[in-house]
Amino acid sequence: MGEAHSDEFCHCQGCVGKYTLLRDEENPRLAIFERRLPCCGCGIGWSSFLLGFLCPLIWYFAATLYCCKYYNKDPRERPGLAASAVAALIFTVLAIITLAVTLIICAYK
Repeated sequence: MGEAHSDEFCHCQGCVGKYTLLRDEENPRLAIFERRLPCCGCGIGWSSFLLGFLCPLIWYFAATLYCCKYYNKDPRERPGLAASAVAALIFTVLAIITLAVTLIICAYK
């Protein structure tokens, strides 16, 4: 009986699609995705999104990271940073509308 080497993989129909390779020796960049995300595992994007409800300026920080393509370092950050960027955009639009309505109301009093 021969022993299986670490570089041999089973290609039978029963194993196809069931197992994924966790570490690729040829591409060590794939190993960075085994680490936990910062901020209690949520990542900077989702943490910024949640904290932005307390202080909306955090959304602008995350939107800046999104525009500077911070997610290229870790693609798992992209959805949270995008959500924060959308929240910053919505907050900006609502702030402008509120300010405009307030100025119009004050002008007619």
